[in-house]
Amino acid sequence: MSDNLKTALFDLHVKLGAKIVPFAGYDMPVQYPLGVLAEHNHTRQNAGLFDVSHMGQAVLTAANADVNIAEAFEKLVPASLINLAENRTRYSLLMADNGCILDDLMITRLGEDENGCQRLYLVVNAGCKHVDFEHIGQQLSGIATLEILDRALIALQGPKAAQILALHVPQVATQPFMSISHVDFDGTDLVIARCGYTGEDGFEISIANDQAIEFANLLLEHDEVEAIGLGARDSLRLEVGLCLYGHDIDTTTNPVEADLLWAINKRRRQEGGFIGADIVLQQIEQGANRKRVGILPEGRAPAREHTEIYSKSGQKIGEITSGGFGPTFGGPIAMGYVDIEFTSIGTEVDLMVRGKARPAKIAAMPFVPQNYYKP
Repeated sequence: MSDNLKTALFDLHVKLGAKIVPFAGYDMPVQYPLGVLAEHNHTRQNAGLFDVSHMGQAVLTAANADVNIAEAFEKLVPASLINLAENRTRYSLLMADNGCILDDLMITRLGEDENGCQRLYLVVNAGCKHVDFEHIGQQLSGIATLEILDRALIALQGPKAAQILALHVPQVATQPFMSISHVDFDGTDLVIARCGYTGEDGFEISIANDQAIEFANLLLEHDEVEAIGLGARDSLRLEVGLCLYGHDIDTTTNPVEADLLWAINKRRRQEGGFIGADIVLQQIEQGANRKRVGILPEGRAPAREHTEIYSKSGQKIGEITSGGFGPTFGGPIAMGYVDIEFTSIGTEVDLMVRGKARPAKIAAMPFVPQNYYKP
């Protein structure tokens, strides 16, 4: 018997014949009998159901009605939150003193509680959630209280996700991208976010643990919906150039070299005011020494994480952080960091695989188009 934690959907994964692997302290499905390739393609063409309940969910509430919670939380992240409308969501980065990234997260402004106190809904990565929540609690001690939620989180992703979910929750059909809705579904409290990490349209549905399997089965009754594991989740996000924390970004990378400047808006670049801002703003002005780039290996064999990258003159210039086969792209793809002088699209490099140099080129990301909802 595994000592790893299990999500509320674990029994369903077993029933569906999933191959279970340890991931971020949980027993999680890496694939189902359909297989990673078919699961990937099904999500791109129809709708895939993912268990992301291992992620950390929490509500941050101002200590009193006089506290501006968005302004307070801006000290921890470089996102602009003071202009974030109610029920709208923003991607951001939890920053460290050295200007590097503690985690990436989703931040949603909720309505005020019954005492008129402002609130934020946070979703953080599974492997970082305990450290994240401790950090947030310490930084905002006396300013806000953090309630860690024990709820399941189900992602429905793909071009038919909205069509399927709208059969049960009609209002999601026109719900804006990067927003949430609160729904009473047959007595079940749902918090539905229109977002996801596959590059497709889709939703993340927060639901009580004891109601998660029933709701998941309701969605799986549709022919267009298949259960999808971690394997396809990884290839889907890699194809659209999305970072995986602990691989492409971590406590040794900063937003400038990670090519995540789009997550820091103009006001925050001018004003700073967040942890590590002095270092980040200096890097914005002076430029980073390295940068995250897309990489296309020649041939059919993928180059995996930690593969060393060399210039054509034999100089080590970087390392791959994520790599694999892109089913929709139709070939091997990767991303990683290279010295800044080698970041131009089309630059020829070599990947050192088992002591042998394999040719590759620096490429633009995403490798396949992102298909988020646009009304």
